[in-house]
Amino acid sequence: MRKHKIQGKRLFVLDTNVLIHDPTAVFRFKEHDIFIPMVVLEELDNGKKGLSEAARAIRQTNRFLEALLQDIDPSNIFEGISLTPPGESFPELRSQTKTFGRLYLQTDNLSHHLPDSLPGNKSDNSILSTVLALQQKHKDKTITLVTKDINLRIKAAALGIHTEDYFNDQVLDDVSLMYTGMIELEDSFWDDQSSNMKSWQEDGRTFYSFKGPQIDKWQPNYGLFTPEDKEGAFEAIVRHKEGGEASIEYAKDYRRPKNNVCGIVARNREQNFALNLLMDTSIDFVTLVGPAGTGKTLLTLAAAIEQTVKRGLYREILVTRITIPLGEDIGFLPGSEEEKMTPWMGAFVDNLEVLTPEQPILNSEQSNEALVKNRIRIRSLNFMRGRTFLNKFIIIDEAQNLTPKQMRTLITRAGPGTKVVCLGNTAQIDTPYLTETTSGLTYAVQQFKGWEHSGHILLSRTERSRLADHANQVL
Repeated sequence: MRKHKIQGKRLFVLDTNVLIHDPTAVFRFKEHDIFIPMVVLEELDNGKKGLSEAARAIRQTNRFLEALLQDIDPSNIFEGISLTPPGESFPELRSQTKTFGRLYLQTDNLSHHLPDSLPGNKSDNSILSTVLALQQKHKDKTITLVTKDINLRIKAAALGIHTEDYFNDQVLDDVSLMYTGMIELEDSFWDDQSSNMKSWQEDGRTFYSFKGPQIDKWQPNYGLFTPEDKEGAFEAIVRHKEGGEASIEYAKDYRRPKNNVCGIVARNREQNFALNLLMDTSIDFVTLVGPAGTGKTLLTLAAAIEQTVKRGLYREILVTRITIPLGEDIGFLPGSEEEKMTPWMGAFVDNLEVLTPEQPILNSEQSNEALVKNRIRIRSLNFMRGRTFLNKFIIIDEAQNLTPKQMRTLITRAGPGTKVVCLGNTAQIDTPYLTETTSGLTYAVQQFKGWEHSGHILLSRTERSRLADHANQVL
């Protein structure tokens, strides 16, 4: 694509999908001006009806635009509308930006001849024509088309139009920068800390406290470890950090058969840290990210059953996920909400078979099918809004396909005594316009980083089979 020199004032032209993706986008361009073509307003009008997330986002966008127009004299609309957020909304924007740009709505005919290869009145082509006309009209400004549509960006680049993706909701510059939830201790750590270290025991648990600059990178519930191949391998969990002092707890070793969770033992360090977080009732929110076969679902389901069915710490297990098919949609599914969701929950049924190969979990004649019916509830995301879940173990599967807004809606459903676990693989995103760096899962991981009641582990070692391990490497 052709490089564009950014100079002078900037005018951003917003595509419809940007406003659907983030209704607050009109306030996210700081001191720069934005322009909304009439065809975009038409598309917003056509898509406002219904109960889908897109329709809700469009209606919210319309409310923001109406609020901006509330006190505007129609005769002055040609001069642009101040983009100062209405009312007391967006305090973070008001603190970050003292000067806001202006919003321009298309009020006259802006058209430019397009190549014969782009005929007709298709919406995308109308936007391209408008942008080219703006370039001719405002030669002193850099005109940038902002869109989530890759194909539109490609066509615009071919016409010499400067384009950008919408990056405001991007949590990370690169998904490889996502923190792993674990930190390897330096070889000299114990020698350096020998004079600052304290140790004690409480209820059979071993704790240490440290001071000094070496703990700067630590966060609550981080996993600390020394390499397994070294003598005296050490694993611990950061329990508290304040100022230059931190306390850690010796991690429970779930690799040992006597510490099994519903018959499951950890097979590697990552799984051991994951089980420490899953089994800790003081941690309300856990995220497990990793490719297929790393044990995310199995570990979570084992911990959920152990704490719900065997120990009675939670009333029931609630499982949900977004329903995006891998291939062609198989169409209408008959039955109740749970019956409709059953085909999407095959992973949990498969893992129940692993957890109970010979005998039922409750050590009685009650079958796994009865267990699922009585203690595990399968729910659709479509009916989560407005609910409050009390004393439940909530598992959100395939969380990488959720938007940040959907993730917020789900997590805020949690009531007292509820634990939420999000599972996903950011390399397998099926939702349009979501990427590894804008996924709701990535958003949740980064936003909860450092909260003392949350934990995160990035799982990378495949334990499903040698075939699955090799497939992850070569396919």
